[in-house]
Amino acid sequence: MTHQDATVIATYSRRMRLRLDNGDEVDARIKGKKLRPVCGDRVRAEALPDEDDWLITAIHERRNELARPNVRGHREVLAANVDLLVVVAAAMPKPDWYIVDRYLCAAELMRVEGAVVFNKIDIEPPDGDALAVYRDLGYETLATSAETAESVDALSELLTGKTAIIVGQSGVGKSSLINLLSGEASQRVAEISDKHREGKHTTVNSVMITLPSGGNVIDSPGVRDFAPALGTPEEAITGYREVHEAGENCRFANCRHLREPDCAVKNAVEADEIDSRRYESYRRAVALTERLTKDRY
Repeated sequence: MTHQDATVIATYSRRMRLRLDNGDEVDARIKGKKLRPVCGDRVRAEALPDEDDWLITAIHERRNELARPNVRGHREVLAANVDLLVVVAAAMPKPDWYIVDRYLCAAELMRVEGAVVFNKIDIEPPDGDALAVYRDLGYETLATSAETAESVDALSELLTGKTAIIVGQSGVGKSSLINLLSGEASQRVAEISDKHREGKHTTVNSVMITLPSGGNVIDSPGVRDFAPALGTPEEAITGYREVHEAGENCRFANCRHLREPDCAVKNAVEADEIDSRRYESYRRAVALTERLTKDRY
């Protein structure tokens, strides 16, 4: 049998599309029930005799994971081995900045760059105040229009040479931006054909698209809500960089910045040195993690 290393470039439940290291693309299924590859994974696969399908036999160690708690509160990995997480908000639907915060929290925990894009500025001007908060924290911010292609070149430059994932609420125009970035008339959505004995086409969960400018972008399904997979409430501190920085000056080393006395974070919020909505976002992340942790045990 021929073994090769490969990258997962599309997922459809228990079926995958792989790009082999020699550049070929093949369909694959997964050996056993314990392996759970995701888009971006580096895997070991083998060609099956007398079949077009390949078989994924192992997942190589991941550099990082984008994960969230599933409906049972257990960790669900959505993508792996990314360099940049881009959160898209838009004039329509109404931006939920708490979702943006939680994605950026995930980026901090993954130790990757985070960026915020406000799309559909042809419909409504960008929320300058909201974007300024993120820009002041050191996040790259862009205001774009997939309709007029405004600032799409700047977004392309940001993505060049990286494996990025573009995330955000449903309807914010992620796929339209990716269509422009990829230079395709319509997004390439991989399918599993009837020859694979499925009997019907299967909806793709996520897909990695190679960009003409270099690099790759993972298009993931839009969400109504998102929460990072925090193992403990204290991990939320790491996910909010301004909370982490101000917390270095707290009276107590284990301060959670909620009700403790002489809390440098709360003092910074009162002095308008930390945005009050971002602080509320941090508090919500801690509360959600406490609830999920309690439900697990």
